[in-house]
Amino acid sequence: MNGLTLVGIAMVVLVLAYLLYGRWLAKTWGIDPSAKTPAYRFEDGQDYVPASRFTVFSHQFNSITGAGPVTGPIIAAMFGWLPAFLWLLVGGVFFGAVQDFTALYASVKNDGKSMGLIIERYIGKTGRKLFLLFCWLFTLLVIAAFADILAGTFNGFTKDGGQNVPGAAAASISMIYIFAAMAFGIFMRHNKAGELTKFVIGAIIVALILWAGIQNPMYYDAKTWRYVVFAYCFIASVLPMWLLKQPRDYLSVFLLLGMILGGAIGIIIANPTIEMPMFAGWSVKNQPLFPMLFITIACGAVSGFHSLVSSGTSSKSISNETDMLPVGYGAMLVETLLGVVALVIACSAAQGGGLPTGTPFQIFGNAVGGFFTMFGLPAHVATCIIMMCVSALAMTTIDAVTRIGRMSLQEFFAPSEGESAGFAVKLISNNYVATVITLARLCEYMAVIRSC
Repeated sequence: MNGLTLVGIAMVVLVLAYLLYGRWLAKTWGIDPSAKTPAYRFEDGQDYVPASRFTVFSHQFNSITGAGPVTGPIIAAMFGWLPAFLWLLVGGVFFGAVQDFTALYASVKNDGKSMGLIIERYIGKTGRKLFLLFCWLFTLLVIAAFADILAGTFNGFTKDGGQNVPGAAAASISMIYIFAAMAFGIFMRHNKAGELTKFVIGAIIVALILWAGIQNPMYYDAKTWRYVVFAYCFIASVLPMWLLKQPRDYLSVFLLLGMILGGAIGIIIANPTIEMPMFAGWSVKNQPLFPMLFITIACGAVSGFHSLVSSGTSSKSISNETDMLPVGYGAMLVETLLGVVALVIACSAAQGGGLPTGTPFQIFGNAVGGFFTMFGLPAHVATCIIMMCVSALAMTTIDAVTRIGRMSLQEFFAPSEGESAGFAVKLISNNYVATVITLARLCEYMAVIRSC
């Protein structure tokens, strides 16, 4: 079996799933193009901010596409490429995309409410409290994990004290990204430029950011970058969606889609042979296929976190109900494609039926970086771009998770309909206070883990 065949099959299946099954779901549930969405009815310039279809798609895709679609399929390849490949397609089409679309649809049809508030409406207050508490604690785990990933990626020094140029360049690119995104957000907010104009300007900005970051690497250790990441999380949580999150995700999607496209084109040109066995057995390294396959491949097939993004942030930016299909269903299918590309790349790099040494991101990054050099990019530039793509996967998730964590805490203490809010509830409902509490609890949690 060669990699090109697997990628080709995946693309055909995913396109047909969108055109046939996705559209059937939208028709069955009912989409009203003339309905006034919550983004317009409750527009507050903070969380409820209507945006274009591509802007909301970019936010959804960037927020749900963390490390999972790359690491999960590569780890699951130990069972053979066929089980991982089948679960990516079956899970992505019938579980993951359906769940994301359902959560987005339910939220838009219920005034943009999050899953917690929707649960209260149909199940009760206790269900709402338990769900929101779980969501808040879950966000702490995700922020802690991704903060360490980013700090390690941005670390400007190697273990022996030498300079880590790719990491320092990725850090510089990421910092420039933040300020460039805010400037781009102001531009989009106050200029009625067409989608093509915004797309071209965005692509140019990304190219300039990459050039500037590679030319001016920032050398700081992991501890310093951990503090910087926490500061970024705070800013991303409290600033209006239009000022940072939406424009940053819009710009970041160029990187992530470019990474997928680069990997896919590289597979087409190289036409690699799959070196991993099709099926390695029902148990590998004392790990049973069931349920480990479904645990390792989560984000690429189905992840409950996606429903928090769909109902927590994306639903509050949908301008037209017709946008829900490409945002809710389509973004997940693109993430599934990333998982397939990662699986094919890793299995093609295998030797003697075993994966190369290194972390899943190192295996994936080295391969895609090699593809980029085939296009004429210098090796160090390709490495820096791949490192930035890895950090983009983490940063566009960690800022969304922090915002969702803040909102979950606010909604947990918020009074139900007809009840009045006391001083303490009003205080916690403040965006700054809720974010500080979330990040403070996170710092305490990470300190406890490091002491163990």
